[in-house]
Amino acid sequence: MLHTVLRRRANGESVEQIQPDLIIPTGKRKGRNPSVASVYRALAEHAKREGYPEAVEQAHADFAALQAASVVPEPRTAAGAPTTG
Repeated sequence: MLHTVLRRRANGESVEQIQPDLIIPTGKRKGRNPSVASVYRALAEHAKREGYPEAVEQAHADFAALQAASVVPEPRTAAGAPTTG
């Protein structure tokens, strides 16, 4: 869906013009149109990923390293909160 929105926006269409033609492929709203707000949120998330590609790549690398080492980080606790165990 994002690819369609990006392509059509590049051709000068507004999100409001594109939104009725989009269909949600999975989930409880499968077959329905996303809201205009959802399309804008997807565009904002895409822009964030494009703006900081090195941060996204580093996060993926860190996660892969944790999975490979089978290391699960301990949960964080609030300062002064008692821990169980």
